[in-house]
Amino acid sequence: IAFRFEQTGSTITGKLYGDFASYKIIEGKLEGDNKIDFVVVSSEQRGNEINDARFRYTGTIKDGEMELTRERISVVKAGSGEAVTVRNDTKPVIKLKRLTTAGR
Repeated sequence: IAFRFEQTGSTITGKLYGDFASYKIIEGKLEGDNKIDFVVVSSEQRGNEINDARFRYTGTIKDGEMELTRERISVVKAGSGEAVTVRNDTKPVIKLKRLTTAGR
């Protein structure tokens, strides 16, 4: 998993890159100097169904590192928009380090 963030004022956009797909970062915002909050809508397959899952990422930024907590906030069937019941989701914590490209 990797992220590319773009910042305009306190608004955050960008993409989350997974193994086989990328997803837009929406509803992103920075609060103060170190709090970040954004949503990613990704596709999930459950059996023969494709569902759209909304995940909220919240966290902090400190010393070039970011610690995010991911929470599944909703799941709907991609075709109909009908809500899908899912079991309790854990809230994994993700730690990220900033990567830079030489010469940039």
